[in-house]
Amino acid sequence: MSSDEDFSDPWAVADRAARAVTDRLGIDGADIGLVLGSGWSAGADRLGDHLGSVPLADLPGFSAPVVAGHGGELRAVRTRTSRTAVVLTGRTHLYEGRGVDPVVHGVRTLARLGATTMVLTNGCGGLHREWAPGTVVAIRDHINLSGATPLRGATFIDMSSTWAPRLIGLAHEVEPDLPTGVYAQFHGPQYETPAEVRMAGLLGADLVGMSTVLEAIAARQAGMELLGLSLVTNPAAGISSEPLNHQEVLAAGQAAASRLADLLSRLIVSL
Repeated sequence: MSSDEDFSDPWAVADRAARAVTDRLGIDGADIGLVLGSGWSAGADRLGDHLGSVPLADLPGFSAPVVAGHGGELRAVRTRTSRTAVVLTGRTHLYEGRGVDPVVHGVRTLARLGATTMVLTNGCGGLHREWAPGTVVAIRDHINLSGATPLRGATFIDMSSTWAPRLIGLAHEVEPDLPTGVYAQFHGPQYETPAEVRMAGLLGADLVGMSTVLEAIAARQAGMELLGLSLVTNPAAGISSEPLNHQEVLAAGQAAASRLADLLSRLIVSL
């Protein structure tokens, strides 16, 4: 993203980005959108026939990911069911200080490309000891602890069924033992304290992280049907006595990469 990018009309920026995608890749649009977070980027390789790719930083409103473990491309693939999926291998986080609109710009661009189904993935901390690193959890609800929203003014969006039960059901057909949980987004970039994790647990959270929820709000505003998948990369603070570090997140993602790619490849044909 250029330093002078004007997000005063964020949907106009999304329109420009969508036009750039169709021009660069020669596609008409998208049916499905995916954002692949920490540990998930390798999944893009097995989703279908490669139609083309472009560095995110080359598209209006986007920037290269700053977090190790993310990719940095927008890819288009043709699935085995002849649908077009557009995949972002990386995202902008709120803690980068760019503002909320760049955080949700990828989702809005996918919406402008015509995607009606959205899959949001992330790496996260788990609050349950039985969910060892490498466990994938489907998001059934969320808690916004970021202190932010992508909505402006009196824009009232129903969030009661944000994470579509239909899509969770499809995920369970692919992976019958897939657990579900509530994801809480903190601002970051510091990891949560043990007290903050206990608070999140008292509020009903099973997972904690620094992404996804703001994108989910933007996706609901755009009328998209949502599926969320979290990779537990580490026990949340206070669950284990070990200190948290990003290398642990990367290692868990690398260890689970093949299994995550297989899960996504089987799931994409159902969406």
